[in-house]
Amino acid sequence: MRLDTTVLGIESSCDETAAAVLRADGSILAEAVFSQQQEHAAFGGVVPEIAARAHLQHLPSLVTKVMREAGIGYAGLHAVAATAGPGLIGGLIVGASFGKGIALAHGLPFLAINHLEAHALTVRLPGLMPGKPPAFPYLLLLLSGGHCQCVLVERLGRYSRLGSTLDDAVGEAFDKAAKLLGLPWPGGPHLERLAALGDPDAIALPRPLLGRPGCDFSFSGLKTAVARVVSQGQARAEDIAASFQAAVAAVLADRARHALNMAPGVTALVVAGGVAANGAVRRALEGVAMTHSLPMLAPPLHYCTDNALMVAWAGIERLLHGASDPLSHNPRPRWPLPEMTAP
Repeated sequence: MRLDTTVLGIESSCDETAAAVLRADGSILAEAVFSQQQEHAAFGGVVPEIAARAHLQHLPSLVTKVMREAGIGYAGLHAVAATAGPGLIGGLIVGASFGKGIALAHGLPFLAINHLEAHALTVRLPGLMPGKPPAFPYLLLLLSGGHCQCVLVERLGRYSRLGSTLDDAVGEAFDKAAKLLGLPWPGGPHLERLAALGDPDAIALPRPLLGRPGCDFSFSGLKTAVARVVSQGQARAEDIAASFQAAVAAVLADRARHALNMAPGVTALVVAGGVAANGAVRRALEGVAMTHSLPMLAPPLHYCTDNALMVAWAGIERLLHGASDPLSHNPRPRWPLPEMTAP
């Protein structure tokens, strides 16, 4: 590995506009992010057209900022990596086109990054967490507002999906439960804070698919149960939040246990995505990993959600394996991990 390999990463798949300059030895030369939460909060969710316009407005200045802070100039880059899917197509077009323009102008390789792969590889970034980065293969639980799946990460570009949600993603379930409780969007962090004040055993909520074979997920029934309890108006909001969070954590732990039994020989249980920042979820999955004598690895809280650092790292891993992508590469709003190819 060339430890001085340096990549500019660009992330614009949803409602975070981000850029970062990263070196292969794990040195973060610069990073910046513009959160669009304020733009979308009034609508209770992400509005694709507003997101695309915000990316278009803020990305040029963010890239200028990180390149200035990195202090290396474009001549010091070895490649440009930009998220090319999955995600909202407008934002993907903005970010990928901007990255291609930089690559073309400065004669640099371009890397079209699958941001699910970027989540999967984040824990391999040197120095991001204590200890040695995990070796392949490892089990990934990808838990976010748009995704909920168990993935066997066999090696770079080789992924096997062992299970996924049958209805709502787990982050979506958090947001919907939070909305039922009258909490602001995005609901996950607000619900976790409210749950800390409640009794997780106060309300008997369902635990969908608990104990069933395989590692698929289902959260729509749990969401409906929360709606029914809220409509009855007899339970404290704190207890509803705590009971909901406990039910989700129990389901995720059960599904992870089944997934580990389906994937013997893995080196770690890795958790990524926005819901990986939830403390109750982390504790439940740490318990599962411990019973299998495995480490449970999750990025630092501020790197659980979409960010440009993970895009830059995925670009570095691919670049060091000889990969690059043509400037004609089209962004993909749907891009399942099993469709990736190993470089």
